Amino acid sequence: MSKVSMPSKIFGTVLSHGLRGRMLTKNELQNLAESRDLEELVTRLKNTIYLDAFAKLTKPYTAEKVEGALREYLVNTHAKLVKIAGGGGILNAYFLKYIIWNLKLVLKGKALNKSYEELLPRINLRAEELVGRRDLIVKALVAKDLDEAVSALAGSEFAEDAAKAAAAYKEKGDLRLFDTYLDHVFYKALDRAMVTEAQSPDTKRVVSTDIDSYNVLAILRGKYWNLNPAEINDLIVTTTPKITRETLQKMINYEKISEAYGELASTVYKEIIPQSAKNDIDAIMQIESGFEAIGLRRVVSSFRTMFSVSIMLSALKLLMVEIRNLCAITTGVEQKVSTDAIISNLVRPE
Repeated sequence: MSKVSMPSKIFGTVLSHGLRGRMLTKNELQNLAESRDLEELVTRLKNTIYLDAFAKLTKPYTAEKVEGALREYLVNTHAKLVKIAGGGGILNAYFLKYIIWNLKLVLKGKALNKSYEELLPRINLRAEELVGRRDLIVKALVAKDLDEAVSALAGSEFAEDAAKAAAAYKEKGDLRLFDTYLDHVFYKALDRAMVTEAQSPDTKRVVSTDIDSYNVLAILRGKYWNLNPAEINDLIVTTTPKITRETLQKMINYEKISEAYGELASTVYKEIIPQSAKNDIDAIMQIESGFEAIGLRRVVSSFRTMFSVSIMLSALKLLMVEIRNLCAITTGVEQKVSTDAIISNLVRPE
């Protein structure tokens, strides 16, 4: 049985439906995107449920400050749900994403020789403060270079993958290596949580899309970077019935990326195989978007169930999408991008 008690599930479900009910409408997002500058945008955001998020925000406003406030709001909401769920393993595992987000920023920044002063405004340490991991990230942040930042992570669950990412980056020169290797840490934690916390079919359905997406994209990106089969195999986490270990192995064994993703034709994800990709990176990005769309559909449909951890996770995932959209609007407004261009880049749950 799941470790989350029924009263917690009931309270969590009520809170989750409330969260979903307060999501911004298409018209509200349009109104925000039409802001002339960041001051007008913040004023408009203060007329939404995000009022509390901006209580500490100081002028002059910058996209970085606004994004930091929005991310802190997301972290606080997630922490509240973890508390309600009695520290449920799945929700806890997803909390690791915020720490990994910061680590990616730090390691990529160090790879580009960015200073502590340049990186600091982009880092919000609220998640680390809540789980007592602040010192770890700060040690990496104050490191003089990439090697020292990686050394600062010694003894933590990030150490091995951070070291592999740094080594691969030095050879391949692609910053996206940090994303794939650090995501590997998150998916290992998620795998452990799925094993220790018996899950409803609905929760498995939501989580399995994330796992399938990660495994497929890790293989395709690994092939793009010319990683050898053993290195790609190391990136694979647990597998789901939807994309078996056997399918993934076939993908790894193919020479061409197009042959590898062609293997999806034998899975439930055949609809996301790119029909017209300009090149391998374009194909990978199309597949990533396809997985995201399927994941969002599953998230929305999970609201039909009652009193399940999947509803709490789904509400959080919708909030993550909304915060991402608001960050995109913030950057667009700051850079004077046209409203239509901003809106066209937003992700809308179907």
